[in-house]
Amino acid sequence: MRVLGAVCLWGSVSLYPLGGLAQTTRLGLSVRETLPPEESTQDLPPEGVQPEDRAVEAEPLIPPEIPARMLAPRPDRRVVVIDQEWLGDSGPAVQRIGPASMRMRRMAGAQRGVGLAPGKATQGRIGRGKNALPTPPPAPDTDNDVTTDTDSDTDDTLLGTVWGLRPWLSHYGVTLDIQEVDELWGNLTGGVPPAGGRGAGTGPAFNGVTMPTLTVDLEKLIGLKDGVFNVSALQIHGRSITQDRLFNYNPVSGIEADRSTRLFELWYEQGFWDDKLDIKIGQQDLDTEFVISTYGALYLNANFSWPMGPSANLYAGGPSWPLASPAVRVRYRPATNLTLMFAAADDNPPGNRWNSFDAQNGGLGNVADPTSQNTHNACGCRFNMGTGALLMGEIQYALNAEGHDAPEGRSAKAHGLPGVYKLGGYYDTARFPDWRYTSTGQVLGAAYAQGQNVQPRMVRGNWLLYGIIDQMVWRPYRKSPTSLGVFARATGNEGDRNLISYGVDAGVNLKAPFPNRENDTLGLGWGLGRGSYGARMYYRTQGLRPPGTENHLEVTYQAEVKPWFVLQPDFQYIFNPSGGLENSNWPGHKVADELIFGLHSRLSF
Repeated sequence: MRVLGAVCLWGSVSLYPLGGLAQTTRLGLSVRETLPPEESTQDLPPEGVQPEDRAVEAEPLIPPEIPARMLAPRPDRRVVVIDQEWLGDSGPAVQRIGPASMRMRRMAGAQRGVGLAPGKATQGRIGRGKNALPTPPPAPDTDNDVTTDTDSDTDDTLLGTVWGLRPWLSHYGVTLDIQEVDELWGNLTGGVPPAGGRGAGTGPAFNGVTMPTLTVDLEKLIGLKDGVFNVSALQIHGRSITQDRLFNYNPVSGIEADRSTRLFELWYEQGFWDDKLDIKIGQQDLDTEFVISTYGALYLNANFSWPMGPSANLYAGGPSWPLASPAVRVRYRPATNLTLMFAAADDNPPGNRWNSFDAQNGGLGNVADPTSQNTHNACGCRFNMGTGALLMGEIQYALNAEGHDAPEGRSAKAHGLPGVYKLGGYYDTARFPDWRYTSTGQVLGAAYAQGQNVQPRMVRGNWLLYGIIDQMVWRPYRKSPTSLGVFARATGNEGDRNLISYGVDAGVNLKAPFPNRENDTLGLGWGLGRGSYGARMYYRTQGLRPPGTENHLEVTYQAEVKPWFVLQPDFQYIFNPSGGLENSNWPGHKVADELIFGLHSRLSF
């Protein structure tokens, strides 16, 4: 589930990564407890005597009665995910704006609907979509490919240890994460003007999000092994350039969303059998784990995260950023290179049945809330369960794990370069409005053209299938920071009840493109979305230009200024926006191609 000339600040504050006490001195334990093994306690002076050449013994910050299990260093099994494990550090060095899940996960961004109701000069008419933010960085390429939590990780945050508070809380299993992302965009040509103006939609826009997240490792706190609790919220600010000035199937930015302050995710996760099986239950954002490409996470366009298909075809875009749904997710790892995932969730987070598909309903809907995010669930706490169930499944296979484990300095090519291959799909049990026929069997578009007050036929069920490839194609040697990776993803679904029939995106990423820039990534991505035959029939029968294929091209460069500060200039070009639909603000003309520049920034506090 993964932008016009701009600036984006994105921050993540971690209070702090869960993990054992690797160095007890960092938490203020007494000198006695930190003496090297070779130093005999017999050399210590009697109680109450302080030699001038020995530092005063500090009182322990952590009480001595804390169980040993809370102090023992241990790898955090939740940090490694099979779909990123074998890619090492070749993926983009981006962090997810999302819950500080113990596992590496992926976030999604928001979207507006596009298209036009018959004869209406308003945006947000053909369904809606939304998408994902960049995924978190792949697990570091260590000897065991498992990340351990150490206090040195505070170097990745602006505020560091916060005077020792973060590492102290981490020993009780508590992590407070605060992230800030902001973007500045500019459209230089094409698009549609805001407020019904004439001509193009050129101009700037600013959008951003602040996200606090609280995560608790219950094994450290109360001894419940592999138990994790997570709650997060969103404060979304700025305006969407896609909604105000463009006319696309999906947003140019993965974090675009309606302005609001809302609850995001609220879930509990429990691992079993040494983490071969884990189950998560609660309000979840499914586009953090399903339909995701690791290399595609680099790009800012929402189509590279939560893709066009589910964004435009599901109610309100489904359980994806910034909307989460009550859900159960099960993940099973029968082998180190194989992962099976399944989820069952409510398919309509805001509970709004009609605003998501108001084109089929004659243009009815809330123009003030075209993305259907705030009308019924602005606080994010409605927990809707009344529309249908979204059932998702995915299988992941990691290729060439032995190549990833090649000896130091030895060519990775000798054992094969790592890759991850995924197949999956979903089925939605709800009823969806048909693009072709009314409830009485008339041709829907023709009936609207004649001014009849009709309703679309409701058809049961909706499905989508997808495949994803993330493959490293070149790396000088295993520990080299430089690597070249490619990705591709394709989705397909039926066309009578959906706006998008199929979508494809692909790209190539060069990690560490310049000397001394090991954490930078240069990327070139391309994708397309095809309007469905049902939507084309709907427009043709009204004498309007039908939606065809939209293409998007993106060139981006992610630069790590500091471990806690990333800047990412971005260029996008949208060919045939919304498949060539007519610009209702300029009759007789289709929406012109859009040239967009942006600047994205991420700040981790």
